[in-house]
Amino acid sequence: MANILIVDDDIVNSQLLVNKLSSAGHSVVHATDGEGARGNLTQKYDLILLDIMMPKVDGITLLSEFKQSINKNIPILVYTNLVVEETKKKCMDLGATEVLLKVDFTPQTIVERIEKYIQKS
Repeated sequence: MANILIVDDDIVNSQLLVNKLSSAGHSVVHATDGEGARGNLTQKYDLILLDIMMPKVDGITLLSEFKQSINKNIPILVYTNLVVEETKKKCMDLGATEVLLKVDFTPQTIVERIEKYIQKS
């Protein structure tokens, strides 16, 4: 199946997503902060789920870095609690596939959204 990177400092929600995606047969890597995610810039993924507000390195910086890496053409879903139109626009300008607000999704619906993008690619 797909190789997925989840970058999010929310351990509980991330672990739910890792478990659901792994159970569906996907290979999932989880980084709990932006600095840890930087170690994955040279790894090829089929999809990245990226939080914005994280310690050490923020998601907007990572989005820009991933879009300049071997992952530049894959779907990157920004998944955040930061509900600011300017931030959403900046993410889209940097190449995010979609900006999702955490409050609008359950772990199951986010997995369904991920599956949709994986099937397209």
